[in-house]
Amino acid sequence: MAQDSWPSPAHNSRAVTDSEYEVLSAPFTGDGVAGDPTQDPVVSAAAGLAVTVRANVTASLRGFSWTSGPSAFTLPVAANTSGKERKDWVVLRLDRSAWTVRAAIRQGTPGSGLPALVQDPPSSGVYEITLAQVTVPNNATSVTVTRNELYAGVAVRPSTSARPNTKPRRGDLEYQTDTGKFVFWTGSGWSTIYAPPAEMTVNVSLVSWTVSVDSWLEYRNGVVTLRLGTFLRASGSSTGGDDTRLPVLIPEAYRHPTRNVYGIAYQTGTSPARFTVYSKIGERPGQVWLTQHSAIRPDDYVMPETLTWTIG
Repeated sequence: MAQDSWPSPAHNSRAVTDSEYEVLSAPFTGDGVAGDPTQDPVVSAAAGLAVTVRANVTASLRGFSWTSGPSAFTLPVAANTSGKERKDWVVLRLDRSAWTVRAAIRQGTPGSGLPALVQDPPSSGVYEITLAQVTVPNNATSVTVTRNELYAGVAVRPSTSARPNTKPRRGDLEYQTDTGKFVFWTGSGWSTIYAPPAEMTVNVSLVSWTVSVDSWLEYRNGVVTLRLGTFLRASGSSTGGDDTRLPVLIPEAYRHPTRNVYGIAYQTGTSPARFTVYSKIGERPGQVWLTQHSAIRPDDYVMPETLTWTIG
């Protein structure tokens, strides 16, 4: 077969058939209902053996647009006298014989669970996506509907951390070119679903301590691991009642967003100590302090344990 492309003056004088339109549009449009599951169900049970399709719903299927229209309408459900429960689908169906998209019932076989959806390849047959499940008991006079909308979703857009989309929708995905993060909009804020791995030292200079072994922070898949080093008291003493800062500072991006993190340290001798890694909103953001310990004197060592926490 010779190469071809459309629309083009060389192809049918730029005229495009419905089948050619589907091939052109389907890869670049998401199948499904416009919106998200926080909205009202598209399909609900009606009186008797029927379901109701809500008004003013829009959707896309294989590049073809569909609307339920300004008024709700019902679809009849077949009676079931088989002696067994039957499961049906309410679907959106592209019928390529007429090139129309309509809500319809894909009837199941009693006792066999939900039927398979039909998704024929172009350019004939039908293509279906789900809107709801329908349960039809034996000799039923009414049906039960379980929502099962497929939503069209949204594309991933490039952005920066300082300039995200100012009017996001639930499920919006963005790739931050300055941070390498993928983030999504939950409806109330941006949440990170991926950030590049990171590894760094988190030492900070304090006159009262010498760092004998560096402290390292690693980030992988939403988990921060803080491998604290070994610290030698260089000057000054601290009584057991004093909070004492350690020579560590967690970068803002890796601080726990809402809660302090606590760990155990060992001091020279046999005394245990407790230290606190302060959260992003803590009174000492990102700092690490001994908050319960015995007296510390010059030339004493403090050796804290490794901690992990998650960040959004």
